Amino acid sequence: MAGKTAKKIKVWFDAEGDYLEVTFSEKPGYMRETDNDAVMERVDEQGRVLGFSIMQVSKLSRDKPLAANLPSGVHHPDAAA
Repeated sequence: MAGKTAKKIKVWFDAEGDYLEVTFSEKPGYMRETDNDAVMERVDEQGRVLGFSIMQVSKLSRDKPLAANLPSGVHHPDAAA
């Protein structure tokens, strides 16, 4: 991966709220639904994904992964255009 800069993400888990959040950027945004009721995505005004959250983490199946569709072409919003 010569020439590529690693992007920082933040992962936060609230055990009491049974909630996991992954943040790619601290830029302003809003939450919107995905095709999975347990997953919300945080996007900016242009619809670029800034992060996502997973609700009721403890109720997820241990036998299969959680799947949700996020928009294609997701990129790190803090990267230079």
